[in-house]
Amino acid sequence: MSTDAQQDSEEFHAWQRWHEGRIVAVAAPHGPLSLTGTHWLADHPEGRIPAVPGLWREEGDDVVLAATPEDGLTVDAKPLAGEVRLGADRGPIDASRVAQGERRLVVLSREGLWAVRDFDPQSPVRQAFRTIDATPYDPTWSLDGVFRPYGSDRTVRVENADGRERGLGLSGEIAFTVDGAEHTLQVAVEPDGSLWAVFADTTSGDTSYRFRFLRPPAPDADGGVRVDFNRTLLPPCAFADHFICPFPPPGNTLTVAVPAGERNRIDG
Repeated sequence: MSTDAQQDSEEFHAWQRWHEGRIVAVAAPHGPLSLTGTHWLADHPEGRIPAVPGLWREEGDDVVLAATPEDGLTVDAKPLAGEVRLGADRGPIDASRVAQGERRLVVLSREGLWAVRDFDPQSPVRQAFRTIDATPYDPTWSLDGVFRPYGSDRTVRVENADGRERGLGLSGEIAFTVDGAEHTLQVAVEPDGSLWAVFADTTSGDTSYRFRFLRPPAPDADGGVRVDFNRTLLPPCAFADHFICPFPPPGNTLTVAVPAGERNRIDG
């Protein structure tokens, strides 16, 4: 297919809409570029987090936040003066329970540890962001694949972007062919049935970010699945250093180059 024909195809236009939507989402006021800190409460036993208002402590299965009117905090859009018990925020960042003006203070739980994430639309990283460098749609990187579920889910320990090891759940693998050779990636199954892979390839750390995400749709009844590397995603930690993205598990570093999808963040 010629380049002109590719760019006139419905697949190209669908990819272009996806790419433009990704840029808008990343640059949103409370998108990943606005994360200025992930503060683990275990690192602050006295309850004071530098540059974060309030007094935070773990108590049982909750986090307790204490604040005065001078802290300027709101919980559920109401000013907080006193204490409130909080669980982990699971919805959109801009709908988190705790706020200070435009800032959102998001309660996070990972493997029994609690943290507070600080999302600030005035983040210098957000102000500097220009766009996402991505390779234009190439139909040769939209591949037929097959999902092979494991007999039972597995958990492997992998290093995360913050230098700590955490468990990564895996439910099976997808197999696909590149230049006549079969390759596989281990994947997790999301609640909606779609798949998620963390992978690297021979471009990683060179012409693309050090690892990337792939989110194929739910397989069909026979396990068939579209493996579209054109929609390869940069992980959140490519936009802010304070995310704790998992690195690829053993076996998820491809021995081929994948010159497709999102490659790097570009600042202006």
